[in-house]
Amino acid sequence: MGKARTAPDAVLLVSTLLLLTIGVIMVYSASSILSFHDFGDSWYYVKRQLLFAVLGVAAMGLTMNVDYWVWKKYAKLGLLVCFALLVIVLIPGVGVIRGGARSWLGISSFGIQPSEFMKIGMIIFMAKLLSEEQGKITQFTRGLLPPLAVMGLAFGLIMLQPDLGTGAVLVGATLLIIYTAGARISHLAMLGLVGLAGFVGLIAAAPYRLKRITAFLDPWQDPLGAGYQAIQSLYAIGPGRLAGLGFGNSLQKYSYLPEPQTDFIFSIIGEELGFIGGSLVLVLFALLVWRGLRAAITAPDTFGSLLAAGISGMIAVQVIINVGVVIGMFPVTGITLPLISYGGSSLTLMLTSLGILLNISRYSRG
Repeated sequence: MGKARTAPDAVLLVSTLLLLTIGVIMVYSASSILSFHDFGDSWYYVKRQLLFAVLGVAAMGLTMNVDYWVWKKYAKLGLLVCFALLVIVLIPGVGVIRGGARSWLGISSFGIQPSEFMKIGMIIFMAKLLSEEQGKITQFTRGLLPPLAVMGLAFGLIMLQPDLGTGAVLVGATLLIIYTAGARISHLAMLGLVGLAGFVGLIAAAPYRLKRITAFLDPWQDPLGAGYQAIQSLYAIGPGRLAGLGFGNSLQKYSYLPEPQTDFIFSIIGEELGFIGGSLVLVLFALLVWRGLRAAITAPDTFGSLLAAGISGMIAVQVIINVGVVIGMFPVTGITLPLISYGGSSLTLMLTSLGILLNISRYSRG
């Protein structure tokens, strides 16, 4: 295809950088009390977040200037590496347990989450597979089952950690690619029923998941146990009202809301910046997803279209789940808010993925 013909999508790029900037600022505000209590340094988490942000922006700059079809050549190898990492992390003594899940590889406080690599690895592989086999996707056995089997294997390994939130994002992004590739609605609806039955089975197999469901329906049944996080999140958002309590004035970050700099950082945004601040963040995410889907629609080939749809879908599903949990619409799943929450591999890989999306936008036909 030659070199990129145009500049990357400016709206997509600016939205990304604004969200990243807001994230760094809010990580400081949300974590300063916890950082000082645990490490004697109010800047502990934000300094690390800045390091991850710099690495991520560098990676985004690289992938933004690497022609996106290059990733097609390494899709199978990349997926195999991701599967290997998912297996390795499950080995006792190798995988590091954090938050009740054996989902990390690393030393001390530095580590990577193989499941984060799997999300982008699966998206690239599915875009390659379905762009080459698009004519078969309407056939249930030959076209639909093979990609579903690959997705199911990855989901199963992630659930062994267990990490339902990341697994849900992986499934959501993959199904969006499959739908975009032309799968029949009737087939997907049938699979939806099977998935619902499987979800019920997963809940029944682990009592703590059932507690999360019941806590979601009525968190005040167990206010000091399964419903604690949901209640504290609502206590943060409620007082924020229209304009918030003001930057740095959160009360819930004083050890009331667990890990306010990660899964529940949107609660702190709502408390300090109010409805206006929370809405601004959501508008920026909407702009980002919209421009990503526009890149998918205007991409010059099927691979680029499916790849852009998958990356956009990954971001959209993750935002919907995270914000849904924070405002009490979904059970607590333990998933970060893209570009905003504190995190190393999640932030770096998200920016890397957005770099790929920006490169696709450089070939827009519109």
